[in-house]
Amino acid sequence: MSDSRDRLPAATRLGRSVLTVSDESAMVAFYRDVIGLSVLSRDGSTTVLGAGDAPLLELRHAPDARPRPTDAAGLFHNAFLVPSREALGAGLARIRDRWSLTGASDHGVSEALYLDDPEGNGVELYWDRPRSEWPRDGEGGIQIGSWPLDLESVAAAADDGASDTVPGGTTLGHVHLEVSSLETAREFYVDALGFDVKTASPKALFVAAGSYHHHLGCNTWNDRSSPTPADARGLSRLDLVVPSSEDLDLIRERLEDAGAAIDERAGGLECSDPDGIRIRFRAA
Repeated sequence: MSDSRDRLPAATRLGRSVLTVSDESAMVAFYRDVIGLSVLSRDGSTTVLGAGDAPLLELRHAPDARPRPTDAAGLFHNAFLVPSREALGAGLARIRDRWSLTGASDHGVSEALYLDDPEGNGVELYWDRPRSEWPRDGEGGIQIGSWPLDLESVAAAADDGASDTVPGGTTLGHVHLEVSSLETAREFYVDALGFDVKTASPKALFVAAGSYHHHLGCNTWNDRSSPTPADARGLSRLDLVVPSSEDLDLIRERLEDAGAAIDERAGGLECSDPDGIRIRFRAA
């Protein structure tokens, strides 16, 4: 049986996702007008967007950044979790009015809308059903499925005069990565970092802290085989927030034991995952 010191605390959550972008104005407009995030700050080449006063997405302008190579690991999608079905219906209205969907699914635990931003980064907008309604297997484990989503039912859930912004309480619910190896991803995110496996298949792995259905997804569906280039567009960093500085110390110990190179940051730590994505850890 694993020691609790080997696992991330249940209150662990995602902070912000950092994207390198080449067309800053188009990307800001998309995340503001289609997804419904608010611009919280602009500083030189960096724009931070979020919900209420919570930063969820950072866009770093690099006009010469090249597209991510087709064989490179990186972002599958950032998933923004809205607090109600009404908010998801409002999001669907914005997408239908200003963009287009690439997909929609009922996952049992959640209802999700999928689209791509102007630079090809995947985006998910979703809400969670109450945890008491999540499908379970015979041993109580969470079962995530994928069934057609009744879009008209979601659309009808929107309040009259649906908002142009996501409500306060919206979070970066999970991030889904395309990885070059599920084995090395599992060694880093589960064995070293301390996430728990929630769902696993030959080509996908879903992990979380505590009882959530997943904070992080990893897949090899498109057979990516090389690390994320530092000069490419797309995901460059992901922030993970733990409850206390003591939790940071435990993360440092586990990563050092696993041989990871750790950089000290103001108020936290940073290291790279096996595919070159920077992970920053900080205390709440």
